[in-house]
Amino acid sequence: MSKNLESTSMRDLLCASLRESDVGTQVSVCGWVAKRREHGEHLAFLDVRDHSGIIQAVVEGSVDVRSEYVVRVSGTVTRRPEGTVNDKLDTGSVELTDCVVEVLASAEPPPFQLDDRVDIDEQVRLRYRYLDLRREHMQRNLRLRAVVNGALRRAMDAQGFCEVETPLLWAPTPEGSREFVVPSRLQPGEFYVLPQSPQIAKQLLMVGGFDRYYQIARCMRDEDLRADRQFEFSQLDIEASFVDQDDVLGFVSVAVLDAAEAATGVRPDDIPSMTWTEALDRYGTDKPDLRFEMLLHDLSDVFAVTEVKAFSAPTVKAMRVRGGASFSRARLDELTDQAKGLGAKGLAWFRITADGLDSPLAKFLNETESAAVAAVDDAEVGDIVFCVADEYADACHVLGAIRTTLGSPPVGEGPHKYVWVTEFPLFEGVDENGNLQAAHHPFTMPHPDDMDLIETDPLKVRSRAYDLVLNGWELGSGSVRIHRADIQSRVFRALGISEEEAESRFGFLLGAFKYGAPPHAGFAFGIDRLVAIFAGEENIREVIAYPKTQSGADLMTGAPKGVSPKVMRELRITITPKGS
Repeated sequence: MSKNLESTSMRDLLCASLRESDVGTQVSVCGWVAKRREHGEHLAFLDVRDHSGIIQAVVEGSVDVRSEYVVRVSGTVTRRPEGTVNDKLDTGSVELTDCVVEVLASAEPPPFQLDDRVDIDEQVRLRYRYLDLRREHMQRNLRLRAVVNGALRRAMDAQGFCEVETPLLWAPTPEGSREFVVPSRLQPGEFYVLPQSPQIAKQLLMVGGFDRYYQIARCMRDEDLRADRQFEFSQLDIEASFVDQDDVLGFVSVAVLDAAEAATGVRPDDIPSMTWTEALDRYGTDKPDLRFEMLLHDLSDVFAVTEVKAFSAPTVKAMRVRGGASFSRARLDELTDQAKGLGAKGLAWFRITADGLDSPLAKFLNETESAAVAAVDDAEVGDIVFCVADEYADACHVLGAIRTTLGSPPVGEGPHKYVWVTEFPLFEGVDENGNLQAAHHPFTMPHPDDMDLIETDPLKVRSRAYDLVLNGWELGSGSVRIHRADIQSRVFRALGISEEEAESRFGFLLGAFKYGAPPHAGFAFGIDRLVAIFAGEENIREVIAYPKTQSGADLMTGAPKGVSPKVMRELRITITPKGS
């Protein structure tokens, strides 16, 4: 009999474990009735399914079972008769005969067919999630997730990290996302929050001497939901002491590549890196998809003294699209509308033909400008070159979005291309009060070469922050932390945070740092997103057992819903009527 690790007192092996080598063996399997087919009055064929797959059972006489009944079937493994082999099943060359069927639980007809070949409305799937989970692709996805989690844990353990669980009830944090608030029964009028991440807790572990920490952490953020975001999510969260940026990138790379190998059977190449400026300049985004080329090129110098109004801007970015000369005018109008929707004044295009440039703007370009456009990325006849003229960041952003529209394959298609993006800006613009805003969080270490710019030119200060990107999806981010009081004070002042506010918001962390904080750095990445890419799913709901809808509802349980008046009184909570 095939080796099986899931035998119990009720079953000998899983349904899909049976092979021709088991012929003649007496076995028992357990599962659900996927199909029942009658053959005359005294013979029935049952497809019995568990999470591993299906085995066909041949039952003589009458058997009172229907679809989704839970059964135990005992019989003899036999080769299927000639002409009845099912090549679509791993067990398609064998069947169980001389079967005895024991009904373990009856079942009502399910509200939808539990077959991956049938498309089912997602609202119905989520309403009956416990049935949806029986479907093959949900079993595959969640078991793939378990494989990834196991590989991540083994990788971190092997690198000397210690798994520590941090609290789910926490104090309000300095991070930017909206938090879920939990009222305290024992301290009426006081509140916990559910953690957006274990950020401060893990930094305190560094002060406490746990110099390599990790956790597969559950985090909650009360943000609007979308395809790659849920209220609840899981992340591999790490922090380490006496390390620098390259150490952390190394730790995480090992874990991610181990997980990829466990999930796909193929170990990706070592992960390259580029700076934030390089990513923006070449790909138009800090989340570059490296599965295809179509790089951005800078023509600003060529058009610096142009007489063409459409190119009178600080920056002119260009991009070649192979074979793009075949785009219809309707398609070009769609792309132009997309560019305008992103804030651009327009999208210039130039078909490369044997006779030169074909474009409404071609006649306005001088010889040097025409030659430069035609030479973008070694363009050839049959290609098209797109150009956007605007402020630097806007030109990059718009053309980068066009690049993604034209080139990005589906999320799980093609090779897995990872990239580290480093040296993000420390600050990103100002708030409504004119105060600088932290691009990551206020504890991110400034780049050592830019320390002198904190007070004089803060928007040019780079940080020791880094992101990991896979196929155009941001998996996660991290940074080297500030552990010195003098640097932290300078950053707080730049952010407009007074000593009193700093003490109020971050006092317990700053207080801990007074007792000797080692240099430390960390990272966290979303496991939901990583598994979704491995599974080829566009929406992370497909790799989460019990997700919420886009409106934040749990259709299976009816949550969120009210609680009893008694609970409301205990918590001293009253509901204000709408509109009051």
